[in-house]
Amino acid sequence: MAQSNVTSPPLVSTGLLSRLKQSIANVVRGKDEVIHLALVALFGRGHLLIEDVPGVGKTTLAHALARSLNCSFQRIQFTSDMLPSDVIGVNIYNQQTQLFEFRQGPIFAQIVLADEINRTTPKTQSALLEAMNENQVTVENHTYPLPQPFMVIATQNPVEHHGTFPLPESQLDRFLMRLRIGYPDIAHEKEILRSLSMQEPISQIKSVLTAQDVLEIQAAARKVAVDESLMTYALAVVDQTRHNQHLALGISPRGTLALYRAAQGLAILEDRSYCIPDDFKQLFLPVFAHRCVLSQQQISLAKGIHLAEEILQEIVDSVVVPL
Repeated sequence: MAQSNVTSPPLVSTGLLSRLKQSIANVVRGKDEVIHLALVALFGRGHLLIEDVPGVGKTTLAHALARSLNCSFQRIQFTSDMLPSDVIGVNIYNQQTQLFEFRQGPIFAQIVLADEINRTTPKTQSALLEAMNENQVTVENHTYPLPQPFMVIATQNPVEHHGTFPLPESQLDRFLMRLRIGYPDIAHEKEILRSLSMQEPISQIKSVLTAQDVLEIQAAARKVAVDESLMTYALAVVDQTRHNQHLALGISPRGTLALYRAAQGLAILEDRSYCIPDDFKQLFLPVFAHRCVLSQQQISLAKGIHLAEEILQEIVDSVVVPL
């Protein structure tokens, strides 16, 4: 796959990106791969779902990313009694003007942390659908654009935990990727303890990128070249998910587009103006796994929560990688 004739888009300074990753790594210790993929989601113009057990740093990662960007930021702590208007906003009657005025909700920010999103009801979860897909919200037939760049970073506890409402497939499909953080190793957990004994690390984070920087990087990512053979490779994997006997729901066209954008974001993060097969191969699971739905037979036989990932990995391994 010749790439020598590819015209390079204006790439961001690699030093700037290194400082951005290091800024987050100073708080989220020993999770460089997770940080890398979180930035891929940002530059791929997508939303990020972080799923794991309580206490491993889901909210900390989201906070660190948000604080590293000089963007407006809102945190929404989802609870079971929240209403859609608590997220989007509400029309309030102004007695002086005798008119209804729209009061914006916390969704009107460039970086929105949807903390414990699966602790609220599906009705309130659905308030995010239009915002995440179209970068706008509609209230009583009036449409309001959201500030750009716009990214939702949602955290959720595994569905087996008490007080959770599973996210519907339509909601999951709007997240570009899902990440799991996992427990830190002993050495990095010791670093976490040391850092907390001196000061609160997240309060020391300084902005590294501005909103305009993010928009320019996202624009550069759109220009990253993707060879025809890579698109054929990706679509071969997608097609197999749609015809696999163990999956009731395969990858949608929105999922295919998410993979394409994520691969471009990964290339730009690694200072390339073109994608390579490894970009796609390492992104199949984080971009596709949460979009696959097991068949009823597989659900009844399932012995662990990662079965969808195992089936998807078998599919990826069975498809020939283009050279």
